[in-house]
Amino acid sequence: MKIVGLTGGIGSGKTTVARVFNELGITVYIADDEAKALMNRSKVIRRKLVSLFGSQAYMNNELNRPYIASRIFHDKDLLEKMNGIVHPKVAQHFARWVKKQTGYYVLKESAILFETNGHKKCDFTILVTVSEPVRIKRVVERDQTTKEKVKAIIDNQLSDAEKLAKADFVIVNEDWDDMHQQVLEIHKKLLKRIK
Repeated sequence: MKIVGLTGGIGSGKTTVARVFNELGITVYIADDEAKALMNRSKVIRRKLVSLFGSQAYMNNELNRPYIASRIFHDKDLLEKMNGIVHPKVAQHFARWVKKQTGYYVLKESAILFETNGHKKCDFTILVTVSEPVRIKRVVERDQTTKEKVKAIIDNQLSDAEKLAKADFVIVNEDWDDMHQQVLEIHKKLLKRIK
């Protein structure tokens, strides 16, 4: 079973790309969704996050995401400590999940695949990219937020140029039909290399 990492900055459309791969019969693991679920259901993670952030880390038995986001946004040290708690558990969960899958490859969608060196555990990587104005517009509409907030998140992530140097494949996600065609071509190339 080969592991294909799928990544891209906020607003690049990586979840939409993942859905297209899924329609081709490829099983997809969305690392961000699994991390959120584990932060709510793992007693070990909960205990460590409360120790790190205080009792406000959880409200009504759920992770207090706005509070956590406000604490880590401008504090890279705190972000790294949180990632040190959550990422190993997500990695363990992913390893168990992969063992249950069938097919030639699975897709692991992760926004911070390169930032966390997760790409080193992948057989191939795909970067989804799109121009910054398009990314900002998409996220402002999707999350009902401001351009300034989205720009701050983009500035906090690795640049596409840095990610391009590490990616095996690139999907430029400006247009639905074109993106769909790129997914089909990469899927064929992956099958050819894996088989």
